[in-house]
Amino acid sequence: MSTTIPQTMRAVAITKPGGPEMLQPVSLPTPAPGAGEVLIEVAAAGVNRPDVMQRQGFYPPPPGAPDTPGLEVAGTIVQLGAGVSGWAPGDKVCALVAGGGYAQYCIAPAGQCLPVPAGMDMIAAAAIPETFFTVWTNLFDGAHLQAGESLLVHGGSSGIGTTAIQIARAFGARVFATAGSEAKCNVCMQLGAERAINYRTEDFAEVVKQLTGGAGVDIVLDMVGGDYVARNISCLAQGGRHVSIAFLQGAKVTLNLLAVLQKRLILTGSGLRPRSVAEKTIIANDLRERVWPLLAAGQLSPVIDSTYPLDDAAAAHARMESSEHIGKLVLIL
Repeated sequence: MSTTIPQTMRAVAITKPGGPEMLQPVSLPTPAPGAGEVLIEVAAAGVNRPDVMQRQGFYPPPPGAPDTPGLEVAGTIVQLGAGVSGWAPGDKVCALVAGGGYAQYCIAPAGQCLPVPAGMDMIAAAAIPETFFTVWTNLFDGAHLQAGESLLVHGGSSGIGTTAIQIARAFGARVFATAGSEAKCNVCMQLGAERAINYRTEDFAEVVKQLTGGAGVDIVLDMVGGDYVARNISCLAQGGRHVSIAFLQGAKVTLNLLAVLQKRLILTGSGLRPRSVAEKTIIANDLRERVWPLLAAGQLSPVIDSTYPLDDAAAAHARMESSEHIGKLVLIL
């Protein structure tokens, strides 16, 4: 494959910290891949909550990462950096990146690229990496979710939530979820949740206890933080694991550690963006082996809420901040 790579490209920049209107279309130099990297001509880019936090000024990119937001892309490899094997120009891939996704061209470490699953279009493929990497490493690597165990997923209708419900069910777990409306609860149940709890009208901790005969769940996947953590601990089973991946209601919490000791609980969690390329490559390899066949078979599929042209990234951020979306938001080029 031969392609002409332009010297400049369209992108979306954060002009200064603030609201969605601070996202503006710009022209930037087209990046060149370094050793171990590939250059992707982007067809679609996922929008994620960390992008919103970066735009607001609360989540700066790690050292060496582009200032341009965007943590996942799908597209076509057009150039290889030194030492890259296993990929060739023309390959259709989706990739996890540390930044730079809101652009016509994006650099990705070769080890963080995965083939677009068979039968899947670029929009769906762009909605996979950030949530699937996050869910896999936290539920399976961190919390060691096993078939037959029970899981409570908060934010069940979010991109992370819709992914976690599907993967956990596919691997034999019993899944419960919380969401903020009946419509969102219905989506969670359609995806495989045994019961979806409307947190606006029900006490999720009490409902979980009832559903488990008082035993509680084995794992809670939490992105809320704040006062949810103590309530999560109250509905965890003996030997349960509490997994924190975000803290929309605050990172500082007050806990009674007696329950942690009495139940022999594990409190864990992780962020994805700061982790090394080597660590992310291991996650990618696990996904390719264990999850990609399920995507190709149609047993798993990202839930797409809506798509926006790249230049309308501000509108996508406004929808995410409204919390009205179900599943993923994707920018298309």
